[in-house]
Amino acid sequence: MTSSGYTLPVWVAAAAVAAVRLLRGDGPAPAAVPLCLQPDQAGSQLPQELIDVEAAALLAPDRALGISRCQPGDGLDLTRGLAVWVEAQWTERLADQPWLQLEAGEGVGVLAGSSELCVSGFARALLECNLQPLMPESHGLRLRITLPGGRQLAQRTSNEAFGVVDGLALIGTQAAVQRSADPDQLARARAELARRANDPALARDLVLVIGENGLDLAPRLGLQAPLLLKAGNWIGPLLVAAAEQGVERLLLFGYQGKLIKLAGGIFHTHHHLADGRLEVLTAQAALLGLPLEQLQQLAQAASVDEALRQLAALDASAAQALQHRVASAVEQRSAAYLARHGERSMRIGAVLFDRDRRLCAEGPCGAELLQAFRA
Repeated sequence: MTSSGYTLPVWVAAAAVAAVRLLRGDGPAPAAVPLCLQPDQAGSQLPQELIDVEAAALLAPDRALGISRCQPGDGLDLTRGLAVWVEAQWTERLADQPWLQLEAGEGVGVLAGSSELCVSGFARALLECNLQPLMPESHGLRLRITLPGGRQLAQRTSNEAFGVVDGLALIGTQAAVQRSADPDQLARARAELARRANDPALARDLVLVIGENGLDLAPRLGLQAPLLLKAGNWIGPLLVAAAEQGVERLLLFGYQGKLIKLAGGIFHTHHHLADGRLEVLTAQAALLGLPLEQLQQLAQAASVDEALRQLAALDASAAQALQHRVASAVEQRSAAYLARHGERSMRIGAVLFDRDRRLCAEGPCGAELLQAFRA
């Protein structure tokens, strides 16, 4: 049985399947359920993995509760041991409504200003591909997801910086946990680059995506999935590896509070190794010619987003100019990093988004590549 090293959406799907099996009358509560973990290839008869379930019980003839517990594998992960409750209820299937409805219970993140559950396309697809074969034709299904303690855990994440409040977002983009600071993650990314180098359709262009939020946002902006590769924190070595594998055009796509480190020459971006974000922002503002008082406010802000928000309240055009200057500096320092490693032929662009998951700045090359890759 393989039940470790999986992201939160997998444990949600396991609890949901356990609950639905009880609704169907498929015997006693299971200790584990088989899941397809690659929903984009679900029709290919892929093998399933058995995922542990802690408990399941009928609450009424049309309602059942499934419980799983997160096992993210080795390494530090705040979801370790987190209980996942999924209450499943039959509904009437209506032609004008989706058969699967998701509700956020306590501890589950919702988009600020609404009650809409924050869920990635992968998480929803994982639920659909594993639940649809279990659905009676005349029924729909409502899932209410609860993460006891999720509200407190979310305070230790950057969820709120991306407009997600009240709990943990279900934004995983794959089943297996990947450690962004783990050397094995770098090895996997290099192996993927080598694989793509043998595919003529993929070899020349690449979008290096920073973090799960970027990986979730990029397809919504028209960047095609085959171009995307998650970088984690190993950005510098992956830039070099991409050039060595023949990539000619590379777009860096990520949150401005992360990518700004590259503008300061920091190419391993894990916060345990280096920060300096406000220092980089202040230096770029000084080069832009902002007055001393504004420089001091930038340096003393709580975060990059807060610093830019305060500046925008005083001078919106200056804040926008500073963001674009940072994006340009990311491109320039990345090109210099490649040159130091003997690689000069690859063009590098940068596109940054803010905490509201909106594009906020592009470097000159980034603007060109974003348009080209969208097309």
